Amino acid sequence: MRAALSALVFVALLTAGVQAQVDPHQHHRPLLTPADVPAAGAAPAAPIDHSAHVHSHSHDVGPAGRTYDLRWLDAMAVHHTGALRMSEFVFDIGSPGVGSLAKEIWRDQAAEIKAMGQWRKAWFPEAPVGPLALRAGGDPDALADLIRMDPAQIQAMQMMGSTPTAATRVTWFLEGMLHHHGGALLMAHDALAKSRTPTIRRLARAIIVAQRQEIIRLRRMLQHDGRNKPQYYQYDSLFSLN
Repeated sequence: MRAALSALVFVALLTAGVQAQVDPHQHHRPLLTPADVPAAGAAPAAPIDHSAHVHSHSHDVGPAGRTYDLRWLDAMAVHHTGALRMSEFVFDIGSPGVGSLAKEIWRDQAAEIKAMGQWRKAWFPEAPVGPLALRAGGDPDALADLIRMDPAQIQAMQMMGSTPTAATRVTWFLEGMLHHHGGALLMAHDALAKSRTPTIRRLARAIIVAQRQEIIRLRRMLQHDGRNKPQYYQYDSLFSLN
């Protein structure tokens, strides 16, 4: 049932995105293609501690503007990719349903990555290969002011942290994915505040609904293992669609 529902949601989002591309009332307009988009070289960030609070600056894609949707699509695709990699560590775990949940998360977020990639091509055909981010002090309306995310930005956005051991991977996944979903909630609310594109706003709402449900499931699994930290509840204020 969940697989069928996820497939229907994906088809609906993808169809809406294609319709938005040809809708003359959409705000997307051609942007000038820069001659070159420089990479912002920087050393990789230190491993992220999943038990720490998620800070909004790690998921900030910058101010609203004509390039906001492009920046948000790239950032969310990078963030989702981190969830795919995390989920793969526990695919073979049985009781109490950890492996099953990981596969659900992988399937749903892979579908969203695919949809976002197609929207990017349709809406921003002149955009360079990403993932892109706004340079410091850049114009949020100018494609020429976008740069490739550096390794530190990508690592922070993916929230992978250190690689788990066989003994720690279940708790690593449950706690890590709970905080990872919290980051997605921050990004979804940012889109609702800054994007004017109906398709982006629909996806943001779908992310909020799906990931608040999965945060509750992750909490229950952690509680089953005797873990119930205050940090597990820090995202409850983001459960609302408002």
